[in-house]
Amino acid sequence: MSDERPGLLDGAIWPADNTKLYGHEDAEAFLAHSYRSGKGHHAILIEGPAGIGKATLAFRFANHVLTHPDPASAPESMADPDPAASISRLVSSGASHNLLHLARPVDEKTGKIKSAITVDEVRRAGRFFSQTSGTGNWRIIVIDPADDMNRNAANAILKILEEPPKRAMFLLISHAPGKLLPTIRSRCLPLRLSPLGDSALGAALANLGVDASEGGLLAAAKGSVGEALKLVNYGGGEIIAAYNEVLATQGPSARKAMHRLADALSGKESETIFEFFAGHVGDDLINRARAAAMAGQVAAAERLSRIHSDIAERLAVSDAYNLDRKQTVLSILGEIKQPGP
Repeated sequence: MSDERPGLLDGAIWPADNTKLYGHEDAEAFLAHSYRSGKGHHAILIEGPAGIGKATLAFRFANHVLTHPDPASAPESMADPDPAASISRLVSSGASHNLLHLARPVDEKTGKIKSAITVDEVRRAGRFFSQTSGTGNWRIIVIDPADDMNRNAANAILKILEEPPKRAMFLLISHAPGKLLPTIRSRCLPLRLSPLGDSALGAALANLGVDASEGGLLAAAKGSVGEALKLVNYGGGEIIAAYNEVLATQGPSARKAMHRLADALSGKESETIFEFFAGHVGDDLINRARAAAMAGQVAAAERLSRIHSDIAERLAVSDAYNLDRKQTVLSILGEIKQPGP
């Protein structure tokens, strides 16, 4: 992970630097048309699973707006950003006076990314809007992702959304819109992005130098470039195999498998793969609960749903209090392995 690009996956391109977007042509066309009409919404909530290009679309649209500040004279479609253009260079470097990117900050004491976007970060938005733009251009804030705002930060951004300054635009990125305050969602225009199809995902991975034809990568990535990179560059495939081994074994063999997996997920540089594991476990439990319900196995479906909720709460507590990760993993696996009622 780069010091300048906290949270960037190995092999990925920083969204503000990315000149290519795959699979979201309809969303691009909608944004370009809406902006050109002069009737575009001041706050757009870009929704969808992680790793499919939401942030890239947000920065791409921001570049389009800042390059063409008069909607009436803007082109009907978005072109790939020109890396040599002055606006592109400013957006990429984070030096633009007309664009503010809010994300979870890095803790100066630990060097790790904080668990939430705090109210101090949102106060930067107030200072940002209080400054006079020398160009009279739009002022754009990208919140990436808005799901990460804590309660105080969410309330602070809500106040700005309720009375936005002139020529202000908000691009909120959300992996899970249900986590946002309903009052924030109600003040935004939702723009839903779907997981990438195989063709678009393959092209996006090829742009990163990844061969998508290897080992069933397209199917395992579930339409997400981010998931694919975790599978290829972070050992995600091995984590899934280890998890399946835990589910398939019993007794001493299961306990050994659980400890091997917990050790792999509790290393110093394991943040990304731990999040991958947590997401995979959540998806697995939801899928199994759905299958049980469809088969008429109501008790099993309820048990799996309860475990899913319990584990989500345990992960939140573990993150908030920085609890021992190995014990957290063993606790999660132990609950999943408990026999049903």
